[in-house]
Order: sequence, then structure tokens, then C-alpha cells
Amino acid sequence: MTPLLQKPFLALAFTALALLPACAQPSAGSASKAEIEKIVHDYIVAHPEVVEEALIALGDREKAAKAAAAQAAIKANADKLYRQASDYSIGPADAKVTVVEFFDYRCGFCKRSVDWVRALPEEYDGQVRVVFKELPIFGGISETAALATLAAGKQGKYLDLHVALMALKNNDDLTEKKIDELAAAAGINVAKMRADMKSKAVQQQLADMKALGSALDIGGTPGFFIGDQHIEGANVPAVEAAIEAALKG
Repeated sequence: MTPLLQKPFLALAFTALALLPACAQPSAGSASKAEIEKIVHDYIVAHPEVVEEALIALGDREKAAKAAAAQAAIKANADKLYRQASDYSIGPADAKVTVVEFFDYRCGFCKRSVDWVRALPEEYDGQVRVVFKELPIFGGISETAALATLAAGKQGKYLDLHVALMALKNNDDLTEKKIDELAAAAGINVAKMRADMKSKAVQQQLADMKALGSALDIGGTPGFFIGDQHIEGANVPAVEAAIEAALKG
């Protein structure tokens, strides 16, 4: 057995020992470590199913712990997540349900789901509001694009540039030049946008979004939040189910 397997094996071994019938367990202090290990070994060989049972139980506990930690993080950051005044959104401000999306402009699944996301307020008759959160997990030009879009928001053009950048099907097309071209085509003052991208306010706005993403343990994009739920990836059925449950609640 390799050293890497020793710890998990021992954990499973003691789990198996706990599963032993009482009559098969040695009394306290009556058996040596070697004798106990042999009993455990022999039992596991005779009943290998206990290893699978122990792994399943361990996995279930880890999932439950992760879910509890995620819900606690959402609760602790609820104001920043759902009620940040500087965020850009679509749909009525007083909508019953708020959906928050974290995304990256080089995320293929984000690009493919952009039209569906934009249609949510209308799809649910104005009962849904969508909040956009920049999370440039790929760095580099993704971060530049995020800053540009936030800066475009200063001119009332956030959604225009957001949609235009998401429409770029090939990530290689996302360049400094293309960002400026798309901004100009959307009626954005590019010089002002570039100046605002360097401003403390816009820089801090993006930094706050990235910090929130970290606090919520978002490992990829898109990431959707509805109430106390974090739905990973462009899982349309899961998002819609969460929305419908929230509307009924």
C-alpha cells in the first residue's frame, strides 16, 4: 500500500471496526494494535461492501458540510450579493425574485446562455430581476473587458457593451481593439470609458465583485444565485426550478 493510501485506508478501517458486531470486537485494553489491525483487515476482506458503505457515508457528509457552508456564506454576504446599489441589472427593482449571475466574457457557457438570461424578466412577467456580476476568472483580457463594461455603465451603456462582448463567438476576437470598436459602435465615448476604467471607483467595483466571488467560493462561470442557492454552470432547468420555487414561496 502506498503512503498516499494509508490515511484513507486507516480511516475506513476504523469505520469498519465500528461496524463490527459487538461480539466480534475486542474488549478495551485486551488486544494489541497489531491484533486490532488484523481483525479489521480480516473483516474487510470478508465484507468488502463496508468500504463502499463508508465511502458513500463520507461523501454524503462532505456534501452536506459543503452545502451548509455555502448557505452560510450566502447569508453572510446577502447584501453584497443581492442589494449592492452599484450593480447593473435588468427587470423591476421590486421584483419578487432576484437572480444573480457571475460571468466571464471568455466563458463559452456564459455566451451561450446570455439570451436566455436577458429574457428572464419578460419570461416571468416582471417578477424576476437579474443582477450582473463581473468575475473575470480567466484574467488578462477578461479583466480588461470587465472594467470596460463597468466603465460603459457610467455612460448608461452597461448592457449594450455586455451583450456585444458576449456576442463574440471566438475568444481570440476579444482584444483591446475589439473592445474599443464595440464600445464606439454602441455609442460609448471610448476615451471617457478608458479613463473611467482606470478610476478608483471602477477598479474598486470590480475588486469588490472578485472578493465576493471568492467569499462565495465560486470556482467557475457562470454561477447563479437565487435565495440561498448557488447553481453552478449554465444549468437552465435548475435555475428555472429555483425561480419557480421562489415565486411560490
